[in-house]
Amino acid sequence: MRAFLAGPIAAGLLLVGARLEPVMPAGAAVQDPAPQPSSTAQQAAPQPSSTAQQAAPQLSSTAQQAAPISADVAEQARAAFAAEGILLDVQKAIASVPAEILVRGELLEYLVVNPRGAVHESAFLTAISASRINAALLALGAQPGQNARWKRRDPPPTPEELRDGAPAYEVTLPQGDGFYLYVAWKLDGETVFHRMEDLILDLRSGATMRRHRWVYLGSRMLRLRQDSSKEAFAADLEGNLINIAFFEQGNTLLTGALPECEDQTSWQSNFWLLPERGSQVELVFSRDRLVTCPPDVEARLHEAVRVERREGR
Repeated sequence: MRAFLAGPIAAGLLLVGARLEPVMPAGAAVQDPAPQPSSTAQQAAPQPSSTAQQAAPQLSSTAQQAAPISADVAEQARAAFAAEGILLDVQKAIASVPAEILVRGELLEYLVVNPRGAVHESAFLTAISASRINAALLALGAQPGQNARWKRRDPPPTPEELRDGAPAYEVTLPQGDGFYLYVAWKLDGETVFHRMEDLILDLRSGATMRRHRWVYLGSRMLRLRQDSSKEAFAADLEGNLINIAFFEQGNTLLTGALPECEDQTSWQSNFWLLPERGSQVELVFSRDRLVTCPPDVEARLHEAVRVERREGR
């Protein structure tokens, strides 16, 4: 069993409007994503203010030295997040949110979005806001990592090398803290539990996505207008929560972290395993690898819709 500190729990509770006594001090982390050139970059987003990522308070050195939380505090956290539709178990180091199957058998750039996001290229849709999910991940002690970075090659490739497919930039992979992702549903009364990567096809390899830990970014704060001091949480504003392919802005909560994630046209949902579009599922964020579906997650599962056989196939 992991030891969790009151600091991140308090930070998460404050972000969902609950209060835990005593509240440990928490500083504000700043994420400085340098602008990265990319020919297939995401649509331009509002420019970040100088006070980035105010929605993701992190532990101060005092909080990091605090004693592990009690069972009572863990139960307070569970109840507060349950009111937001999120299962949070700090002792088992998991969070779970309801979602539904969105895109089946089409190209993907994102893994999870909300209705404001890129719904035409995401495997899953959730109605839970990005800031609420972020609060749960903070309560599990997540620390923002580093997004992918691009650097122009020096010396640059020749025109002939570029025509032959040589990259113009060197890519540094996302690094830092993160989560293992899982998806669960019921089908014909039985529990189905998959690693997230098993539900994503890599079209260039002809296999499923390689299993790995997804890097936590924690999104950031964006200034709504250049002439205004008002800010909004980027993942709430844009509606994109988890990306598969790399994007330079770093506005999501988590990102894929494999070298092949540089390619934005290689990913497709694994329609051989997924139930019908619109089926209700649970998305599980875990600090540790899981072998079976946690019982508390299993109790939240709904029966999915089986894909029907189609004539001519």
